[in-house]
Amino acid sequence: MRELAYKRILTVQDISCLGQCSLTVALPILSACGHEACIIPSAVLSNHTAFESFTFRDLSEEIPAISKKWQELKVKFSAFYTGYLGKAEQVPYIKELKETCLLSGAPLIVDPAMADGGKLYVGFDAEYVEAMKELCACADIILPNLTEACFLADLPYREDFSQEEIRQMVMNLGARFQCKVVLTGATTDPDKSGVAVLDGEEPIFYFHEKHSNGCHGTGDVYASVFAGALMQGKSLYDSARLAADFTADCIGFTNGDADHWYGVKFEPLLGDLIEKLK
Repeated sequence: MRELAYKRILTVQDISCLGQCSLTVALPILSACGHEACIIPSAVLSNHTAFESFTFRDLSEEIPAISKKWQELKVKFSAFYTGYLGKAEQVPYIKELKETCLLSGAPLIVDPAMADGGKLYVGFDAEYVEAMKELCACADIILPNLTEACFLADLPYREDFSQEEIRQMVMNLGARFQCKVVLTGATTDPDKSGVAVLDGEEPIFYFHEKHSNGCHGTGDVYASVFAGALMQGKSLYDSARLAADFTADCIGFTNGDADHWYGVKFEPLLGDLIEKLK
């Protein structure tokens, strides 16, 4: 049995105290992948924004102070993964962290968590989109969904993209931001879900069964598994495939529980994830 690698990974995203997303997803999944998960909370929310109402406390001012202290301590990370930030003003802090706290050659993985279903999340605007473009330009790998890809590529969102149009979108994002791309929701088949992985000259597609009901927080599950698998030495494509399969398994496990509409019950499946990584 292969022994898992042990890497120190920094993730910056919010804490939604209720809702199984962001840091409450990233921490257990990165840990299950065998890594040390270090965090900077970008904000604290009572619950995620899909609920009718929520509290929001911006933690932007804490980021430079944490960064300064880590520089004094000479702390370095093997990877840096960002999710929901909450404020455009945090992007310069993220860029500074990349320059000061990453080991040489360590990847910056950006999940531009800002939109879904053709629209931006509550509280985000065109300024935030521009800030996310700036951050993606610093990334080694970006993980947009189809809606986020449209915002990043300055394309109107549609639900009838052809497979060739999706291929071109992925190619354009890779060229625009000079990075590798993993696009989720990359399929035109209503019975399938898929990802498009750009790790060379042409995207490679992976398709799998699509569940009838979606769940909140699945993008965070996907990004966390992807980052954890990649830092275990798996290829970009294999990390994207494993993340897609695990996320689909979590949705299937959660479907049928009407009281659990706000997230996926991923915790009981973490043992399966650990075995797949081995």
